[in-house]
Amino acid sequence: MGSVEQEARAPKGEMQIRTVAMPSDTNPNGDIFGGWVLSQMDIAGGIAAASRANGRVATVGIEAMTFIKPVGMGDILCCYCDIEKVGRTSITVSIEAWKIRWYQQRQERVLVTEGQFTYVAIDDHGKKRTLEG
Repeated sequence: MGSVEQEARAPKGEMQIRTVAMPSDTNPNGDIFGGWVLSQMDIAGGIAAASRANGRVATVGIEAMTFIKPVGMGDILCCYCDIEKVGRTSITVSIEAWKIRWYQQRQERVLVTEGQFTYVAIDDHGKKRTLEG
């Protein structure tokens, strides 16, 4: 999918978090660390998965991670989640991260990265548990 198509489409899923990229999150080039973006996506996916699981979840896998555009200091990062698959104990969540340059006259939303995260439902002792209905 070309970047023009990516920017023209709407985010897939429901927004779970929205946060501002701060100076402490930058790398030596002045861009936001990919690991920071990844952690925000994991938090967002965990919120979506925990809601579906009606309880605690733990991240067990990240696949198909694609970084498309950099995130800059001061950008607003929005993470959208869509439940892709629900298994006996696991939930696969498709996550998209979009940035908004709030300080520009035209506040354009741009897709910056996407990936699939898998979470497993856990009980109060950290053991896998079966998902309900």
